[in-house]
Order: sequence, then structure tokens, then C-alpha cells
Amino acid sequence: MPANYVITPAGYFHPSCVVHLAKGDVLHKDEKTIQHANARVDSIPVCHYAHFKRNGERVVGDERGVRGVRPPTIGHAWIEYLSTTTSSSYGELGADWNVPSAPSASDGQTNYLFPGLEDYADVVTILQPVLGWNSDYANAWGIASWNCCVSGTVFEATPTRVNVGDKIAGYMWDNCAAGALSCSSWDVLTEDLTTGNYSELVGTSSQGQTFNWAFAGALEVYNVSRCSDYPAGGSLAFYDLELYDDNFSLYSNPGWSFTNASSGLTPQCGYGATLSPATVTLFY
Repeated sequence: MPANYVITPAGYFHPSCVVHLAKGDVLHKDEKTIQHANARVDSIPVCHYAHFKRNGERVVGDERGVRGVRPPTIGHAWIEYLSTTTSSSYGELGADWNVPSAPSASDGQTNYLFPGLEDYADVVTILQPVLGWNSDYANAWGIASWNCCVSGTVFEATPTRVNVGDKIAGYMWDNCAAGALSCSSWDVLTEDLTTGNYSELVGTSSQGQTFNWAFAGALEVYNVSRCSDYPAGGSLAFYDLELYDDNFSLYSNPGWSFTNASSGLTPQCGYGATLSPATVTLFY
């Protein structure tokens, strides 16, 4: 793929197709404009470049593929995840996790860890509060809130750097009244509870989706060539999980299930998971 493309939690994109939103910027639910904190309004840019899956497959515009029960369409960038679905929709998902130790090897790899929400039957976007290694900050950890991909463009709230051991909270909630099956406006918050720094998308668009596919935790990687490219320690727990239906009633047991999407990939690093209603752990 082109050398100047950048890695995002949605695959490889041309730099002009990654829009960095400042604090206070709102991606309007009509999917046409960005309202800035200073009252300036800009049109949402249309990406004029293809983006690419991890395996190099070219994707044009909004074409992200029909997935059904398959893992999200970024090739096998999603190595493993825990998820659940509903016949209605979700109103809120929250999780806490701690920043793990840095990888012991450095091969230019990027690691992403996050919960998220998608539409199981018709994926257009994904809401993600993301912890990333070697993403916004070279050979360091950072957090950012993401929404992808209207008009082939991916949107990232202002990132902030975080430190090993910090407690991270990731939340996504709708801004509609109880019972709204397909709410058009969502907030995505990724907060470092240790320092108080945060990255937030306010009133970001659902892009017409019904978020009925919830991810308690996912591991997405790029350029991993050996197991020591993963964070040290070999596992990461997402805990204090809270999943609410569209009436904002808490699920006592969301029914998380584990998917290992690493079949046929190298390296194989003992991928696996343990799960309970409020805590799930990914192993790598």
C-alpha cells in the first residue's frame, strides 16, 4: 500500500481522510457538517482515496463489506474479541481497563485495545474509545475516541498521552429518550481516570446505524511479527463492564462470547479469553 498512508483503528487511510476533531467539535447527526466550538461550520470532507485492509485489499469509499457473523472488515487486524448482540439495540456501554506495560520488542507495530459498538446486520460505522500503542504517539500509549467512516473518512477526537498503569474508562451512550431503537446522536468518551485527561466525541452521528453489536474488549494489531510485539504481561482485563439496553436498563448478564480471528496468522501467541458478566480478559 502507499507509503504515506496512516494506521487507524479502521485500517490504512490516506492522511487527508483522517479528520482530527478538536475539543468541542461536533460531528452533526445529519452527517453533513462539523460544528466547531468557535461556531464555525465546515462540511464533512469526502475522502478521494481508497483505504486498505491489513492484508492490502483495496476498499473504495464507504464499502466495508457485509459481515454477518464474520469479524469486522479490516482483514485480520482484529485478532480476538468478546462480543454480544441483541434483537433491539443498546443505549450505553462502558468499561474500565489499565494501561499495560510497553511491548518488550519494537518492530514498528501498532496495538489497539478497546470496547465498541456496531450494527450487526449493516455495518457502516463503529464507535470506539481506544487505547493505542505507537498510534498517535511514537512508542508510547495514548487514548482517543473514534467514529468511522462516513464518506470514507475516519474521525478522531483530540488524543491524549497516557502512562503505564493508568486506569482508563471508555464509554459510549446515546442522547435519545429511552426506547429509541436507532438513536442518531452519541457521545464517545475515553478518559484517563488517573490524570483526568480525556478524549471525547460529543453528539457524534450514528450514521443511520442501530447499535445492536457490543464489544466488551477487542485486540487489533498492525505489523506484529513476534509475540513480544504485544504489551508485556500477556493479558489485559476489561472490568466494571456495564451494558444497557435502549431503555437504559442494565443487563445483569450480557452473554459475552469469545471470537479468535487469528486462524492462519503468524505469530500464534496463545490467544484466548476468560469471561464473566462484568469482567473479560484477553490473552495474547
